[in-house]
Amino acid sequence: MTAAVNPTGAVNGARMMADLREIARWVKLSGTEEEAEALRFIEQRLRDAGFRTELILHDAYISLPGPAHVEVDNAALNAITHSFSRPSPAAGVTGEIVHVGNGTAADFAGKDLAGGIALIEGMATPANARLASRAGAIGQIHISHQEHRHEMCISPVWGSPSPTTLPELPTTVAVTLSQSDGAALRERVLRGERPRVVIHAAVDTGWRKTPLLVAELDAPGTGADAPFVLLSGHHDTWYYGVMDNGSANAGMLEVARICAERRAQWNRGLRLCFWSGHSHGRYSGSAWYADTHWDELDRRCVAHVNVDSLGGIDASELAHAAAMTELGHLAREAVETVTGQPHRGGRKARNSDESFGGIGVPSMFGIISEQAPGAVATRNNLGWWWHTPHDTLDKVDEANLVRDTRVLAHAVWRLLTDVVVPLDHAATAEALLAELALLRGRLGERFDLSVLIAAAERVRDASRAAQARTPSDTLRADRALMRASRALVPVDYTEGDRFAHPPALPLPAWPVLQPIRALAATEAGSDAARFATVEATRARNRLGLALRCAAAALDAACAA
Repeated sequence: MTAAVNPTGAVNGARMMADLREIARWVKLSGTEEEAEALRFIEQRLRDAGFRTELILHDAYISLPGPAHVEVDNAALNAITHSFSRPSPAAGVTGEIVHVGNGTAADFAGKDLAGGIALIEGMATPANARLASRAGAIGQIHISHQEHRHEMCISPVWGSPSPTTLPELPTTVAVTLSQSDGAALRERVLRGERPRVVIHAAVDTGWRKTPLLVAELDAPGTGADAPFVLLSGHHDTWYYGVMDNGSANAGMLEVARICAERRAQWNRGLRLCFWSGHSHGRYSGSAWYADTHWDELDRRCVAHVNVDSLGGIDASELAHAAAMTELGHLAREAVETVTGQPHRGGRKARNSDESFGGIGVPSMFGIISEQAPGAVATRNNLGWWWHTPHDTLDKVDEANLVRDTRVLAHAVWRLLTDVVVPLDHAATAEALLAELALLRGRLGERFDLSVLIAAAERVRDASRAAQARTPSDTLRADRALMRASRALVPVDYTEGDRFAHPPALPLPAWPVLQPIRALAATEAGSDAARFATVEATRARNRLGLALRCAAAALDAACAA
């Protein structure tokens, strides 16, 4: 199952920087003409490389922040508001300030926020916006961890809202102050003072037509229904957004170019998607695409490679480049082969347009490189300029951009050219077995997990058997491995619903196990344990079916 010679050495830094200088000309707010103009430049580059392209306009629920400030005893402080904040009325909103620390559930517990304003340390997030809304707050003021204020989207709703998720949108007016202004306000509140605070924020939220660029090239001799690799990144930006995400767009163009020049060696097609609505619509573009093209993605997409914020200055740490477990080995190989750095990996989080987990498409990457230890960085280990007006061309290091793009190219090339798509479901089964072992240790004889353990072992063994042989029908083997992914990924990265998008909030590994974890937290023999057993049994059935389907698919891969 060896891939063709990997062309990572062909990555051209000068070409990428030239593309990046063009992309850096535009502020690319979702649904604006400037965004569309920049996207047309990218489309032409892809056509020049031989790709078929389609520029789609679709409806998306987009929120664009406007001017904001905070009055403290009639003194105006500079502030920014956030995507999906509620706009304030003309007179602003005012209420009692309540300091809630870092804005966790424990910080909100026991505090009276009804009609008040939550004062929160750190960047605005969907999690603390949800807590503030549910606590009855009318506003939230964030204290930046530094003097720079970072633009954020605070909606926990993944993609455009539906009637079911619409009530989950934030109900607060949200703003961020600089560290010095916010700290001064915090000190007054903690001293027991009650300053008069008024929040003013303009936010334009509503349905807009947003663009989505799709480019595709088929493997030689394959039909219209053949498998393909999805390479994606968002195109919309905060301000000029040269690192986030212009550098990734330039990297995608370069990978597309060098792979297309060697198309004769492909065994699968390559599809690129450039999303709008990432920053201002909570991944509305990729969610729309997943919903609208669900059937085709289910049948044809072997893997998703996402790319975000390549090549930042001082971004020398690649150890945590994330991947779903099936692709963890490929992420490790790409990072270690290109850079020589040890790769420790990381679990794919609820970000980076990960809209395809419910379908069952395994994915990798997103952010590949992070700031070096000790560098001034945001909480997510990107540069201090992230989501600020300072994200300009000087924040991208050409050498780092070449390095990150070579990592990206290494992984994409193997997915395109390996005889059989390199998905390691045995690793996924091993990860599940580790979770089940922890639960069995907590539950003892209270709840039988033996059927799940046996099923996971069967998946592991069938995957190893499939990896040990070269099939005579490689397309059949690919499709069998894809069916195994369709069974396993949704129970590892969602609660098991293949057609919905979980909120943009942290999820534990194997969320399907949560009812069993809840049972383990109850007292044996209690009513709470009996109630919990009802859901735990259903969770066991759901996971058991997924494992049975995965094992059957892997048996088919062995027979291919």
